[in-house]
Amino acid sequence: MKEITGETKLFGILADPIHHVKTPQRMNEHFVRAGYDGVLVPFHARSDNLASVVNGLKRLENLVGLIVTVPHKTAILGLCDDASDVAKKIGAANIVRREADGRLTAHMLDGEGFVRGLQSCGHEVKGKTAYMAGAGGAANAIAFALVQYGVSSLTIANRTTAKAQDLMQRVLDLYPQARINIGTHNPSDHDIVVNATSLGLNEGDALPMDTSALTSDQLVCEIIMQPKDTALLIAAQERGCREHYGAPMLASQIELMAEFLGVTAAR
Repeated sequence: MKEITGETKLFGILADPIHHVKTPQRMNEHFVRAGYDGVLVPFHARSDNLASVVNGLKRLENLVGLIVTVPHKTAILGLCDDASDVAKKIGAANIVRREADGRLTAHMLDGEGFVRGLQSCGHEVKGKTAYMAGAGGAANAIAFALVQYGVSSLTIANRTTAKAQDLMQRVLDLYPQARINIGTHNPSDHDIVVNATSLGLNEGDALPMDTSALTSDQLVCEIIMQPKDTALLIAAQERGCREHYGAPMLASQIELMAEFLGVTAAR
């Protein structure tokens, strides 16, 4: 077990629920490999207490930063002092750095992490048609990244159509040449199918799309890491689809997060 001392730098992950998070294990492994004296621990914060929690954490002098996940990615922006242009455009963040003066700076790495995770498993997105269920925090980041990395078209499907339309417009503001459509529950006729909602995190959740419309030539992707085989991926396997798990998204983000937070290898 790692020895914690008064010199150890503190990092946390904010989530509700907290039981499913895998980032502490992966980031702490990264600290060990880098020889960095830091520790990342889970911080269980409810939405109605988030502002109080963050306000207290920013006063911890040995806090380096926070990782932020469901359901706090959107709300965290309003609790930080500054944010990257990407995070502002997306309207959500998943990483927060505490500056030396106590100010908090937010950024979003979900989208880049998701696409890099696909690429690490041999799946290219350039020139592919993509269907994405969801228009929330992670979905926002993934939409921007899919377009940035060159999908030929993107279909956004969300229970609230207005949210999908808002996301489409914000992506078009940054990438006016992009081909973006508003979709339905039907994911057919797309090369890549992405569940960018939290549906599947809890047993008994509704499916994020009509899985009877999936075909064997599609790649079906999750961002959820626990459970590994969500109801969507099980349905995709039954339809003969290729599947892409949630874990590579996190694995690809660990180094990006560490870099943003200023974690450097010991010399």
